[in-house]
Amino acid sequence: MIRKHAIVTGTVQGVGFRWSARQAAHTFGVAGFARNRSNGTVEVEIEGEPDRVDRMLDWLRSGPPGAEVADVTVSDSTPLGDDAFRVRETMEP
Repeated sequence: MIRKHAIVTGTVQGVGFRWSARQAAHTFGVAGFARNRSNGTVEVEIEGEPDRVDRMLDWLRSGPPGAEVADVTVSDSTPLGDDAFRVRETMEP
């Protein structure tokens, strides 16, 4: 198991990004979360088998219809044993 932390920039809020990410995570069999940040980005953490996490990261690079992803910054994170992918509330600074 691995865990990745990603910040997605571009037109990624108000386009169903988090909810679509939850559906994609279910399809790819990964856990974690997605939440809007007050600066207009979306923060995502993904946990699962390396190949499944990579597929989810690939999905983040395009996002759902209506999104215009400019960049995805990815870093390693410590696995937490999440058992589902959740949509969280907006993170304030």
